[in-house]
Amino acid sequence: MIEIKNVHKSFGDVSILKGIDMTVQKGEVVSIIGPSGSGKSTLLQCLNALEPIDSGSIVVDGTDVFSKKTDLNNLRTTIGIVFQQYNIFPHLSVLENTALALKVVQKVPKQEAEQRAYDQLVKVGLGAKAKMSPTQLSGGQQQRLAIARALAMRPRYMLFDEVTSALDPELVREVLDTLRMLSEEGMTMVLVTHEIAFAREVSSRVAFFDAGLIAEIGEPRQVIDAPLNERTRQFLAKQIH
Repeated sequence: MIEIKNVHKSFGDVSILKGIDMTVQKGEVVSIIGPSGSGKSTLLQCLNALEPIDSGSIVVDGTDVFSKKTDLNNLRTTIGIVFQQYNIFPHLSVLENTALALKVVQKVPKQEAEQRAYDQLVKVGLGAKAKMSPTQLSGGQQQRLAIARALAMRPRYMLFDEVTSALDPELVREVLDTLRMLSEEGMTMVLVTHEIAFAREVSSRVAFFDAGLIAEIGEPRQVIDAPLNERTRQFLAKQIH
């Protein structure tokens, strides 16, 4: 379980997170929606310590993320994160990209690492592309490569930060289909997304962020279909046509 308690985070004089309280239970899919600048992506980066917090606590399976005793490399294998930028190495093949962290971070032997990597590429529909350069892939395929690379580490949690926002509309579906597959397999996920219909479909709960606070959180049918908060209603009215 991920436990987020009264988390505050500022960049300089700008307060981004103003006291976030949230839990994510094993097997849940929690979607975070809200306007740009409301702190959604910042929270994800705090969850696996890519950004420090100013106060509060984040505890993952009993481990305090920001304790000096915490092994961050180990933590980040537990919590995979995929960004809207693919962060792929163009000089490595699709398979080498997927296996790299296994070999470097987890010290998995080359043959085993490449087999694990290949298995994940097959899972996301890229098995036939394993020997290609990632520059030969479409944007949607590159994003699925980024997902396979994170999955190869066998994380217990997956964080997705606007993974479809840089894609052409026709490529969005193939990435969403991959996320849908993961949710059906029981992967615990936190998604920052603008895909409201998708959030309604796959989420256990939806959190609406506004100005660094959770304005509303609950089941999708409540938050998306019958929001109680006026800001949630205003936001969704612009998103759902």
